[in-house]
Amino acid sequence: MNETPVSADAPADDPYLVLTPAGALHAYGERVPDETSAILQTLMPRGASLRRSAWLELAPEHRTVLARALYEGWVHEVQRELRAPDVRLDNYLPHAIAGLSGTRTAALASDEGFCLARVGYSEEEAETLCVVAADFFDFAKRQKQRGWAGTGRAVSFHEGIDMLLPTTTLMLFWVDGTGYWLILGGEPLLNNRALVELIWGIRTAGTKFAVRETTSIASQILSM
Repeated sequence: MNETPVSADAPADDPYLVLTPAGALHAYGERVPDETSAILQTLMPRGASLRRSAWLELAPEHRTVLARALYEGWVHEVQRELRAPDVRLDNYLPHAIAGLSGTRTAALASDEGFCLARVGYSEEEAETLCVVAADFFDFAKRQKQRGWAGTGRAVSFHEGIDMLLPTTTLMLFWVDGTGYWLILGGEPLLNNRALVELIWGIRTAGTKFAVRETTSIASQILSM
């Protein structure tokens, strides 16, 4: 996200509101967001971050949500305007996901298993892992139908028996009803602003290029 310097007369008591990595994970964790998550998603508009006063004026319930979001660490207040990524996704995605892996080895897949971006992995490795992610999603859905309480949103695989550091981590998030698997080699670095930029970039591209409501950004990336 590009930072724009604050003008000299910008009020210090009216900061901009930005989702933290934890807030982005919470807001985009389910296909159908709950009320709180849907409200948090409005903090990723196309264009630029919103001032606190402007966001609070959008709906009366925002004040209550903001108090909880600040307490939970889902939102932080900054004095600089942050702009949404406005780039071609096929060029942007490999850069966006690289910083989320301790080994800079990462891939992004659709929930159907199509590889949308990769860095550090060979094409064959990335495609295999993307299919694995989709298969795990199907597995988790079947087990949930049997009564398993697990969410199936994330899983880590280990080669060492001590299970201290994963070799591969799969994490699912949803943007406007479309699922994406983030596949990370080595240590997952999810507490990273790159995660916020990744989700914001996908969301912005969806609003910019969608021809109709049912058009998914995944199909747009694959067609590039």
